Amino acid sequence: MEVDSGTAAANSGLVVAGLSPLSRTLWGDRGADAELGGDVSARLTWKDLTVTVTHSNGETQKVLEGLTGYAEPGTLTALMGPSGSGKSTLLDALSNRLASNAFLSGSILLNGRKAKLSFGTAAYVTQDDNLIGTLTVRETISYSARLRLPDKMRWEEKRALVESTIIEMGLQDCADTVIGNWHLRGISGGEKRRVSIALEILMRPRLLFLDEPTSGLDSASAFFVTQTLRGLSRDGRTVVASIHQPSSEVFELFDRLCLLSGGKNVYFGKASDAYEFFAQAGFPCPALRNPSDHFLRCVNSDFDKVKNTLKGSLKLQARGACASFIFGFVTFMSIGGFPSFVEDMKVFQRERMNGHYGVIAFVISNTLSATPFLIMITFISGTLCYFMVRLHPGFTHYLFFVLCLYASVTVVESLMMAIASVVPNFLMGIVIGAGIQGIFMLVSGYFRLPKDIPKPFWRYPMSFISFHFWALQEDAAEEREH
Repeated sequence: MEVDSGTAAANSGLVVAGLSPLSRTLWGDRGADAELGGDVSARLTWKDLTVTVTHSNGETQKVLEGLTGYAEPGTLTALMGPSGSGKSTLLDALSNRLASNAFLSGSILLNGRKAKLSFGTAAYVTQDDNLIGTLTVRETISYSARLRLPDKMRWEEKRALVESTIIEMGLQDCADTVIGNWHLRGISGGEKRRVSIALEILMRPRLLFLDEPTSGLDSASAFFVTQTLRGLSRDGRTVVASIHQPSSEVFELFDRLCLLSGGKNVYFGKASDAYEFFAQAGFPCPALRNPSDHFLRCVNSDFDKVKNTLKGSLKLQARGACASFIFGFVTFMSIGGFPSFVEDMKVFQRERMNGHYGVIAFVISNTLSATPFLIMITFISGTLCYFMVRLHPGFTHYLFFVLCLYASVTVVESLMMAIASVVPNFLMGIVIGAGIQGIFMLVSGYFRLPKDIPKPFWRYPMSFISFHFWALQEDAAEEREH
């Protein structure tokens, strides 16, 4: 979209009010300024604006990309977008306040020419209200007037300018009230914001930039501040403000809207035409919904990211629950073989006393004889559950899952064999084996995350000697990686 500063005003359909007497007082001697073309109004245009930021590690990132637009005298232009969309960066670029690691490309023109924003030409109101809390509102504005206004102005003129500024910003009722700080009660947050704006319009700047002027204010204060900004624009000023999620009443005060998403321009034009724009795009704004909320939700890619993240998290949690059930169920079923272990131990003890074979031969032969049965059990149960739950496709993922299950069952078989050698009683052995497995399952990381498990005993050493912990953590890591 190309924007010509000379034709912008003609196409806007807005009637720019004449300059106030105070504005003419301060700008009267600039009328013949060659640099400004004899015009005290400010028509700001930007074309193909791109901002690239270089990080400390040397990597570059495009914060803004190919933005085009304009701001005219007598209008209030709102820069809107989700968090991280580039609103503040665009405002800093237009006001020549970019950081040292930011590179700007494109053109920014003032009244059709490249001109540096000199003192008094433009003002910038930051998001924070940095004021002296022990001074009153009138004293604060008077103090700024003494420092910033030209020395050739008489004090009577400066005082008249201060009083008119107080009236213009609607601060008459709190003019003699202290600003306030952390230990001194003073004016409200909305009044502080209006004082900050008052300090900047003392010089009657033609351009006024504001970084989220309604941030931290209630709806009534935000409306009054925005209404004041609209009134300032009607005095012939060009007002550009970044706004984050305004109310419907505040949105109606905007003349133009620049809607950003991911550093790109989604919409630029009259704020009132945004309804039709989104309706034609298939996203009509419901009758009882805040238009700014609706527009931001439509352009906010973070909602899709959050939705995908939650969806992935739920899938991972479901798979973790399934894996925990499979490992717990199959390994608990292995306890049922404890009576046969006791019988085998009795036979082993008798044959060992007779010198037929030793411990190593018994352990190796018992393990080898049980291996085919354990492989069959784990592969059948693991295969059914793996494809029933539709875990990650691929033979390597499937094989990893089944091997983890086989290793867990083998560990349980060895554990029950060790218990049978110490506790020959059927009932006591099953109770001890089930109790040990129950403790291992509690510290496996499913019921509570590993970092949340109490450290003195349950985290160290119980979770580290729990085979359930290692099986579930490895399976979860495999799920996250793929």
